[in-house]
Amino acid sequence: MSSVQDKLLDMERANQVMNHKTFREHLRAIATYEEDREFCGHDMVHFMDVARIAMIYNLTEREKPYRMDVIYAAALLHDIGRDIQYEDGSDHAIASSYIAQEILQDCGYRRGEIGMITEAIFHHRDKKVKDEENLNGILYRADKASRACYSCPVEGRCDWKKKKKNLEIKA
Repeated sequence: MSSVQDKLLDMERANQVMNHKTFREHLRAIATYEEDREFCGHDMVHFMDVARIAMIYNLTEREKPYRMDVIYAAALLHDIGRDIQYEDGSDHAIASSYIAQEILQDCGYRRGEIGMITEAIFHHRDKKVKDEENLNGILYRADKASRACYSCPVEGRCDWKKKKKNLEIKA
């Protein structure tokens, strides 16, 4: 591989995010809150689904793709503030962006990357970014596409509107 490809595919920082003490604490807290949740969860399976779908969008939609560790960091951290929402009703997108800032700094992400990632996390529920060709749009679309409503045993009880559900496989 060329040095450009090496840099694009270097996952050391994303692995540091995944193993960061604060990340792990929030992940455990979310698991506790969602222990009896029957609907879609916010766990490593969801985070990794979002990351992989985001990478597909990143590589197919962008002439100059984002680094893989940037995509994975955004996906790993986009819902990490869910426990805060469960505790006090705060918007988890806002909580997640604040938590992400500390973790990303500790893991060696540069200021511009941190700003881009935390902005995407902050907007990952904002339909206005849906069609953007930047990290905001990629994370938004990947998060929505990650839900396998078409095979969910409790889909009929889910309060998502039918048009929002993934009831078919889409490109």
